[in-house]
Amino acid sequence: MIALLLAFQAGLGPGDSLPQITLRDALQRAARLDPGYVRALGTVETSVWARRAALTAMVLPSLTASTDYTAFTIDQFNVGIGAPARTTASMRLDARFELFTGGRKTADVSRTAADLESAHAGEVQQRFLTALDTEADYYSVLSNRELLDVARDRLRRAQEGFAAARIRVVSGAAVPTDSLQLVLELDRARIALLQAESGLRVARLRLGRRVGMAGGVDAVPLDPAPAPDLPIGLAEAVQQALDQGPEYRVARANERSADAALRARSATYLPQAVVSANSISFGDRPFTRGLSRSSITFSLSFPIWDNTQRELTFSRASTARDLARATREDLERSAEADVTAAYEAYQTARATAEVSTHGLEVAREVYRVQQARYRAGASTILDLLDAQTALTEAQATLVQARYAARLALAGLEAMLGRRLFPDKEP
Repeated sequence: MIALLLAFQAGLGPGDSLPQITLRDALQRAARLDPGYVRALGTVETSVWARRAALTAMVLPSLTASTDYTAFTIDQFNVGIGAPARTTASMRLDARFELFTGGRKTADVSRTAADLESAHAGEVQQRFLTALDTEADYYSVLSNRELLDVARDRLRRAQEGFAAARIRVVSGAAVPTDSLQLVLELDRARIALLQAESGLRVARLRLGRRVGMAGGVDAVPLDPAPAPDLPIGLAEAVQQALDQGPEYRVARANERSADAALRARSATYLPQAVVSANSISFGDRPFTRGLSRSSITFSLSFPIWDNTQRELTFSRASTARDLARATREDLERSAEADVTAAYEAYQTARATAEVSTHGLEVAREVYRVQQARYRAGASTILDLLDAQTALTEAQATLVQARYAARLALAGLEAMLGRRLFPDKEP
């Protein structure tokens, strides 16, 4: 039975033929492939052009050039050449500039500036969110690989315990139920090993999907050094999140944009002054140089009544402004709690990893003692099984705590919008 179990364990190891990727490369590849980040970059580009359009509308007129060419079945009088002709053509150049819009242009400049700032902050926010998801998948591969090693150690210990129990049973120093207890533990260890294999396989496929590599990808191990102290205190972290955190910057920019949009809607209650000019030429050929006429027009309009459509759009803009303001205020009120939760999650995971390191040392020593005591007949099989279970749990707890600290750090950095340890691997 022991030989069969050893062969079974050897056949369960995952293949080492998968390509490996570093965390830095994974973050770079994921940023190019993540739909959310691609959308954020597109929003920045759109906002840049909207800003340019608002600025040019302040000082430059709109220009339109057009031409047409018509052929008739019989001669028609052509004003361009002053004689009958079967063809007629015209060229036209129109220019239009809004002299006074009630402040709408200024409001549009302010709105597009706020939208551009929101887009830049949104790009930073999405970049860190993409990095957070990528790191979660990366750490999942590493933790599942280490948990697979834990499962293999559990199976090895179960095999050793079974061998020791069989020796004692055969020698008459223990009852047959001792070996049955170890057979049950062997079955549990085999199931745990299968589950660990499956978890690692799925984690590699998820990481491969994140970085655009079909068939899964393996993660290069990281520095096993303990998680360091944070370089900033909690109060400073809260203040930095409020000052430069991308989520809070987006909320403030959205409020300014909504306020500017409301001012733009208010401009519809004021008169509008427009100056326009045009030049037109007539002839009998395309791009003609015949009769030409030019004009300049100054128009003043005052909106009086449009069946409450103006009031409806103003009400919608006012509601959007109030919602943006409430969202910003709610985020700022929750900043202390949210940042504290992320900050304390890192500190707790870091402390858990330190305590788990000592716990693992204790569990290993207890297992060694119980193993020796059982072989000497000084303890029962239940004591040995308890020591084996405690050692397996201590190993798994340490693995989970180490990567929980890394993931908590990534979450805190996403809230702050910056790396806290730029000199280290991200």
